[in-house]
Amino acid sequence: MSNYTVRDINLHQQGRLKIDWVRVHMPVLNAIREEFEREKPFQGLRIALSIHLEAKTAYLAEVLRAGGADVSVTGSNPLSTQDDVAAALAYAGMQVYAWYNASPQEYNDHLHLTLGNRPQIVIDDGGDLVHLLHTELQHQAGEVIGGAEETTTGVLRLRALEKAGKLLFPMIAVNDARCKYLFDNRYGTGESAWSGILRTTNLVVAGKVAVVMGYGWCGKGVAMRARGLGANVIVCEVDPVKAVEAYMDGYRVMHSVEAAALGDIFVTVTGCRDLLREKHFRRMKDGAIMANAGHFDVEINIPELEKVSVSRRTVRNNIEEFLLPDGRRLYLLAEGRLVNLAAGDGHPAEIMDMSFALQALAALHIARYDGKMDRKVYYVAHDIDQRVAELKLKSLGIDIDRLSNEQFSYINDWQCE
Repeated sequence: MSNYTVRDINLHQQGRLKIDWVRVHMPVLNAIREEFEREKPFQGLRIALSIHLEAKTAYLAEVLRAGGADVSVTGSNPLSTQDDVAAALAYAGMQVYAWYNASPQEYNDHLHLTLGNRPQIVIDDGGDLVHLLHTELQHQAGEVIGGAEETTTGVLRLRALEKAGKLLFPMIAVNDARCKYLFDNRYGTGESAWSGILRTTNLVVAGKVAVVMGYGWCGKGVAMRARGLGANVIVCEVDPVKAVEAYMDGYRVMHSVEAAALGDIFVTVTGCRDLLREKHFRRMKDGAIMANAGHFDVEINIPELEKVSVSRRTVRNNIEEFLLPDGRRLYLLAEGRLVNLAAGDGHPAEIMDMSFALQALAALHIARYDGKMDRKVYYVAHDIDQRVAELKLKSLGIDIDRLSNEQFSYINDWQCE
């Protein structure tokens, strides 16, 4: 098996510049790297990663390698891999199997090649590695001591496996850590989704009606940034509590079919499928733009969009125009894939610094507790969450208060008055 399958190894220099740029802006991960280099906690361990293969995630792979791990890497979305970054990792001697715009078969082959190093720890973004280890490559699952999952969609898959009693090794739900969803999901997705939309369309947001479909932490961020850009924001939800929250946050809340006739820009961000369907397309304005910020390309039902259209063509990089029989034009960004990565560079480095610090420390936790964890989905340990936040504050030069002994006793003793 070759050490890499990349588009062009000669792109490594520009990829290295990208990785070096984000490294400077990821002080939390840098502090963890220094510890890993001293202690080599992953010596003798094999780690496989399926991630959005761009500069920040490449640096995570390098941090794990600095800790002694034998690392193999692939992408987690055919349109999010950056070929120069993949080349830089391969040139540095890492096992890399990914390239931009991989076909479904190529993408699947890359996943298989990545698992060819027989990993003991898996780091997933969307659950593709875990899925293979529970289906085609189930015979390898016994070698896996545990893993960590980065995103909402992947965690949903894991909890379904656990509920069915079929999870074959312990997994840590990094997505559910406070230092993940409060910052990555909210501020990261909010900023990067609109960055991708703006760079792709070169259109103004101010004054337009932005329909945000889903009001989880990612949806909160997308709605917040849309309002900051001057949009009139509508939120669509299926959870009544989240719908009330969106209403209390000052957004218009309505049924998606009603919103379909009003929106100028639609952003789906739920981790579920079929948010926008034929019944919505038939009501949309001429020129409506649709973008997805959920992990898989199923939130906008593209087959049904094709069904109601008479033609489909690319009118600008990452923009497809669907012409309806009555002359209306609907625009789909980045083939309905993650707009912030398929049409952009993903979350800012300072945001991913915290998320990938959680991933690195989750992998360390798995290595330390080998054989002592049950086959279930774990939350990130409280002390890991706290440590990442403390390292972030330190990097910002911020000092905060600490509880005195008396205060600690007061809030932890039911008899205190």
